[in-house]
Amino acid sequence: MPQIRLEGLVKRYGAVQVLHDIDLEMADNEFTVLVGPSGCGKSTTLRMIAGLEDVSDGEIYVDDVPVSHLEPKDRDLAMVFQDYALYPHMDVAQNISFALRLAKRPKTEIDKKVREVAEMVGLTDFLGRKPGALSGGQRQRVAMARALAKDSGIFLFDEPLSNLDAKLRGQMRAELAMMSQRVEKNMIYVTHDQIEAMTLADRIVVMHGGYIQQQGAPEDLFKRPANKFVAGFLGMPPMNFLNCEIEARGSDTFVIGDGFALRLQGEIAKKAAGHTNKDLSLGVRPSDLLFAESAKPEDSLTLDVKVSEYIGAQSVLLCACGSASVTVEVNSETPMALGETLVFEVNPARVHLFDRTSEIAL
Repeated sequence: MPQIRLEGLVKRYGAVQVLHDIDLEMADNEFTVLVGPSGCGKSTTLRMIAGLEDVSDGEIYVDDVPVSHLEPKDRDLAMVFQDYALYPHMDVAQNISFALRLAKRPKTEIDKKVREVAEMVGLTDFLGRKPGALSGGQRQRVAMARALAKDSGIFLFDEPLSNLDAKLRGQMRAELAMMSQRVEKNMIYVTHDQIEAMTLADRIVVMHGGYIQQQGAPEDLFKRPANKFVAGFLGMPPMNFLNCEIEARGSDTFVIGDGFALRLQGEIAKKAAGHTNKDLSLGVRPSDLLFAESAKPEDSLTLDVKVSEYIGAQSVLLCACGSASVTVEVNSETPMALGETLVFEVNPARVHLFDRTSEIAL
């Protein structure tokens, strides 16, 4: 499979620059997910790789060969769009085989390929149906099968699950993950859904404002975010942020804020020691606040429960800590009542600190 490399990629629309010096390398047989909010530049990046958008500056390389001057048909890629883009007058088999028939491939080869990819995506029993007689999930499978039938080296997805309901989206995520293991292709996937990114990717590329904020394995980005944006974007419910300052108390280092004074431990304490009296943000994930009948004040947050959202095995609590809001994820059997004041122990190994001006992690 080809290696894809973006070097200094820039995109301008007139005087407006929407992508800024994108440097990215995607290894053989890697599932790369570009994720970020609307307008971050992820779809523009994908469309430039596909040849659907011109490159303003920089270059796209496939196996060290520059390709930004090539037409889409000459780039050895297949693309799956958000809106399926199926031919309504053709049945499933004809939609899957369209590119092969256009290339005048032998009929026996076409039939074999259609059966092969239809079995791979679970469409064998639907080959004679037209798109109008299929569900949304089945239509998306047809679009994937059509891309697979081209047998290209690069497989591009532009938010393919956005039009599906929540249950079907979860099912299709699982099918995509299994398909990526069976099909040895470079897959580049664009989404605004961080759950899709976390569950599908070998490597996540988080984008914001036309810049790459951080890239790496899902676990690395979740546990070691480079900045406040990445920390808040990945994870559901999102990370809590509390304004704080660093204060030395004897041999201990504390973060002090409205309604709390937490003792830092381990590596984060060493990093914070040189930042006394600076404006910082304390980051704590909702799952790292542990309900405790009693705990030392310096190792816990005391929170007033305002709202409880029951979601089955878990409940999400919306609480107040001084003037700030804090979200906590707890077992739904946890004894608590609205308006109650509860103590939550903070996992010291999972605390994050960010410079409040630059938003860079310490």
